[in-house]
Amino acid sequence: MFLGGVLDETNSENMSVWFGRYGAGESNEWIVTYDEVIFVIKGRYTVRGEDGAKTAGPGEVIFLTKGTKVTYSAEVATLVAGATYPHWQDAQSRSSHAHMLDDFHPV
Repeated sequence: MFLGGVLDETNSENMSVWFGRYGAGESNEWIVTYDEVIFVIKGRYTVRGEDGAKTAGPGEVIFLTKGTKVTYSAEVATLVAGATYPHWQDAQSRSSHAHMLDDFHPV
């Protein structure tokens, strides 16, 4: 799994944008420490949480709120992008869930 920031605090004081790439069958657990919209560019992306699973394909979006505990997964090779408020990387690295960033390779 690869994850990289595109827009950060040097571009906006309120929002950030990231891109991610998952191989077929890859998944990871996560606790969202920000509000987030995930855009699926290619593939199929599933977010499983306490309220069930949401699956999206190219051109579809998934919205998550701060504090949501999820598992992200890709059935096939998948490209996703996300927009967050506040900055996802800052919010995550300052939280007690910072270790979850270790699951990703930087882009």
